[in-house]
Amino acid sequence: MKSKKPVTPDAARIRMADLCARSEQCEADIRQKLYKMGMTSAQTAEIIEYLIDHKFIDNARFARSFARDKCRFSSWGKYKIQSALAAKRISSKDIAQGIEGIEESDYREALRRVAMAKAKGIDLFGDDARENRMKLFRHIISRGFESNLSADMVRAIIKDSKP
Repeated sequence: MKSKKPVTPDAARIRMADLCARSEQCEADIRQKLYKMGMTSAQTAEIIEYLIDHKFIDNARFARSFARDKCRFSSWGKYKIQSALAAKRISSKDIAQGIEGIEESDYREALRRVAMAKAKGIDLFGDDARENRMKLFRHIISRGFESNLSADMVRAIIKDSKP
């Protein structure tokens, strides 16, 4: 088996700067990548400081981008986005700003997409109507949407698709 050639701190810094230039990254993800490369804590701290000073890493910018993309492309609700950002050790202030940056129309559309996709596969009016409506409600909640919005969406789907 071929052994890995050790990476120098300068090479690691250049690689991480290149990665950050191509896609938005947060400090925690870069830190993890540097540890996997074999960087020491001191080297990692120095590289992270360089990347932050030169605007390659900006956790607030990352939170805004992450929140917007997860809502638009993955149809995640605010709670799920908040949880994922917290897992990446983003500050609560940056998380709040990221969530606030989600367009209301995008958020409503994501909620509608999630609800309609699930509603297509279940019978909301048959013998198990109550159970199936709760299943739809729980599914929407599991995607990170607020319970009041989820309940409103279930009611709207039921109203719009009455047999």
